[in-house]
Amino acid sequence: MPNPLIYRVQINQATIELIEGDITKQTTDAIVNAANASLLGGGGVDGAIHRAAGSELLAETRTLGGCQTGDAKITRGYKLKAKFVIHGVGPIYQAHNTLVQQQLASVYRRSMELAEANGIRTISFPSISTGAYGYPVEEAAPIALKAVIDYVIQHNGFERVAFILFNEQITETYAHALAQLAKLYPDIIKVL
Repeated sequence: MPNPLIYRVQINQATIELIEGDITKQTTDAIVNAANASLLGGGGVDGAIHRAAGSELLAETRTLGGCQTGDAKITRGYKLKAKFVIHGVGPIYQAHNTLVQQQLASVYRRSMELAEANGIRTISFPSISTGAYGYPVEEAAPIALKAVIDYVIQHNGFERVAFILFNEQITETYAHALAQLAKLYPDIIKVL
């Protein structure tokens, strides 16, 4: 029997949600940009965020000196509804490479650390590295969700963490991964 789809869970006081939608329209304190190492914009989510935020975002990212894979940097949100943009640089996919898996987990963890350090209590993530960087969603979803869940379990500063996903198929893939993780943490994760 297939796992039931889970789109929303509670951990401590934080809600983690999976939503099909447009990350540039989110009203969370911060949105995470699936950025490239230059931080100067690009295609996909990165290009959409830069277009929606306006030219001031590019002006600020030019001052940051780029970003290493697996790391993240923060800027203001400018014309976005979100006050901040956290620019996370995910890895380019390489099958069976544990370093790439570690870098993907790291970009989510570093984004959460930056959010917490800046008093951010609500944050929206895209599915990092699963577009142009070729990471299969089926492999990326459990890594992304586990990194965020592990962080929320250890840190009480978040109210809401949303994964804003591009289409129904990606959302369902994340929902299946969330169902699996909920089974691993039955005393911690409350399905809503």
